[in-house]
Amino acid sequence: MARITDRLAELGFTLPEVVPPLAAYTPAVVTGNLVYTSGQLPMTDGALPETGKVGNGDGLVDPERAKQYAQTCALNALAAVASVIGDLDRVVRVVKVVGFVSSSPEFTGAPGVVNGASELLGAVFGDAGVHARSAVGVAVLPLDSPVEVEIVVEFA
Repeated sequence: MARITDRLAELGFTLPEVVPPLAAYTPAVVTGNLVYTSGQLPMTDGALPETGKVGNGDGLVDPERAKQYAQTCALNALAAVASVIGDLDRVVRVVKVVGFVSSSPEFTGAPGVVNGASELLGAVFGDAGVHARSAVGVAVLPLDSPVEVEIVVEFA
């Protein structure tokens, strides 16, 4: 097994299959020594585990669950990266993470939700997983997903 695959297993994760595109795009593209992923939803076995807006209150997606969904998004993004470079051991560093959180207007915790992705990448890649990041609250995401994450990685 590869080093990164082993690390994922130590953390209790396996790399999922690449989520098929929902529209006219590809899950990841390579330019030079960078991979850019498309926004990844927290799809598991072809479905979203939950839909709706993130916030505190009845009828809203709990922020802690949304943080777990951001982690799933990051795993899906890693699968997209692996699909174009073959082996995640080729990743030199995670450069950038952009997280979108579909949230109620008063919810200001988008950074905490996107930490789910950032913390996973740090745990998997160590110092090479430390990245620049944006965490943005939005009105709505595709399929009414509560969160979406895209990443940029450098590889050798």
